[in-house]
Amino acid sequence: MNRGFALVLLALACAPQNSGTTVSASPNSLTRAEDSAGWKLLFDGTTTTGWRGYRSQTVPDNWSVSNGVLQVAAGKEGDLITRDQYRNFDLMLDWKVDPGANSGIMYRGLETEDYIWRTALEMQILDDARHSDGKNPLTSAGSLFALYPAPRGVVKAAGEWNTARLLVQGNHVEHWLNGTRLFEYELGSDDFRARVAASKFKSMPNFGKAPSGYIGLQAHGDHVEFRNIKIRTLP
Repeated sequence: MNRGFALVLLALACAPQNSGTTVSASPNSLTRAEDSAGWKLLFDGTTTTGWRGYRSQTVPDNWSVSNGVLQVAAGKEGDLITRDQYRNFDLMLDWKVDPGANSGIMYRGLETEDYIWRTALEMQILDDARHSDGKNPLTSAGSLFALYPAPRGVVKAAGEWNTARLLVQGNHVEHWLNGTRLFEYELGSDDFRARVAASKFKSMPNFGKAPSGYIGLQAHGDHVEFRNIKIRTLP
């Protein structure tokens, strides 16, 4: 068996039940099984510990915590990133958007450019029903923004919680949403490079190249909420 594929199977086996549905005993906590499997919380439900602003050592004032939810305010920009960098990982989080809202989960991002999306890969967060990006599967909720499309009928409506999962092991990446694997792809493959060359990222030489980097939550000017952010590092 291919070693990379074997590691992916291991990650799936050690993931929380249902491969994409949060099963913690209470929000922003780990079950005993999750703790034993090596999961750790990236959000404790009360503070922004472990996070900071992009190219900043402080948290932007558009981000706040209330009632166990990490939220970004509407009308302002300023992305949030983890203080640590991650290479191989299994990441899960819940997100909820206002009607028409847009955001994203960035991964393997660097701080070498003005904006994290110039280096990071992005799992789209969106109200597909009301935002114009929702008309195109390449830019709809769950997609690898502008590169790999997400299937229809998986994302929940604005105002409802969605559970996202990102499995990143070497060059192998999987996007999951609400317990459904949307797609998988290989970084650096001929297919990946062809898609980048046909996208807006073709003019960004450092896009999708970092073997490790920051995880980021995008502030796109809309109110979006997050909770149950947890990660397990992989070999």
